Amino acid sequence: MNTNVMFSSKTDLWETPQNLFDKYDAIYHFETDVCALPENAKCKRFFSPEMDGLKQEWTGVCWCNPPYGRHVGKWVEKAVKSFATVVMLLPARTDTKWFHDLCLPYGKIEFLRGRLKFGGCDNSAPFPSMIVTFKADAKER
Repeated sequence: MNTNVMFSSKTDLWETPQNLFDKYDAIYHFETDVCALPENAKCKRFFSPEMDGLKQEWTGVCWCNPPYGRHVGKWVEKAVKSFATVVMLLPARTDTKWFHDLCLPYGKIEFLRGRLKFGGCDNSAPFPSMIVTFKADAKER
């Protein structure tokens, strides 16, 4: 993997570290990875960019590591509005509208210690990360 690209603004795709996914999968038993590339999908059932996870119905228990660009808020909004339990790996951008309007009121937030080493990268990420869980039975619609 080209880390020069990964640590620049040329990509917003960051592959979930397998050990991090395994930790949460042991708790939640994910059924669908709602935002994946075929080569890095974490579940047998996944939505690729061609399928556009934002246009799909999210059900059951879902894992989501969305693109971290300017549209990350759309993925968080989809998680809140879905009828699924959704566990998201997100950049810890606590100054954003999506964090204040969606994560704080609807999510269970766990800030991750240190910086993640995303799949295929030699170096740690240049930003902090968090896990935000949106439980299907705890959402107000």
